[in-house]
Amino acid sequence: MRPRLILFDLDGTLVDSVPDLAFAVDAMLADIGAEPAGIDQVRLWVGNGADMLVRRALSKSMLPDAIELADFEFAKERFFHHYQLVNGAYSQLYPQVLATLIPLRETIPLMGLVTNKPEQFTFPLLSMLGLPSFDLVVGGDTLSAKKPDPAQLLYCMQKLGCKSHEAILVGDSVNDIQAAKAAGVRSVCVTYGYHQGEDLSAYRPDYLIEQFASLLDIVASLSHNS
Repeated sequence: MRPRLILFDLDGTLVDSVPDLAFAVDAMLADIGAEPAGIDQVRLWVGNGADMLVRRALSKSMLPDAIELADFEFAKERFFHHYQLVNGAYSQLYPQVLATLIPLRETIPLMGLVTNKPEQFTFPLLSMLGLPSFDLVVGGDTLSAKKPDPAQLLYCMQKLGCKSHEAILVGDSVNDIQAAKAAGVRSVCVTYGYHQGEDLSAYRPDYLIEQFASLLDIVASLSHNS
């Protein structure tokens, strides 16, 4: 079926935000008297939301230990404080993103953004990136549930008047693939994003691409075969 709606994940799909996140993590760790983690380590920790990133930073582990609630809440507040200040300062669009989104914006009726990043960070970052406009932006705190729950995708389709067979989700992680499957939406997954080295093909996305521009070929093929 010809796609009418393409939904995009943000971090790890359209933009590499790890430099900003690493700055905020290390500033947070400095606030509590801990050693910095560094960008390479933070790059391995991202991909499962801010809460998990803070827990991993505090534990210095992918599988964080139990953390006292007060310690976690203080660390999270400091992380959000520093991230608010640096958000967008060092982030960069991945190669081919802008050159791909511009023609898609001209040919696809509807485009949306579905991210687990809180709205307070999503909208300022989007304003700095120079991306084409989205018809709807859903952040990690727009609803009570977020990916891999399908609620955000279902919300977008309901708001934009689109059926699941007319939609595609483009992401970079297992969460994106699982959310798409649960919502009955076709999934395109990029291999360069934040997925902790997992073999994404094992989760059977509909399409797995190494370069973002390959999305144009997928859309053209689906449109031609409709």
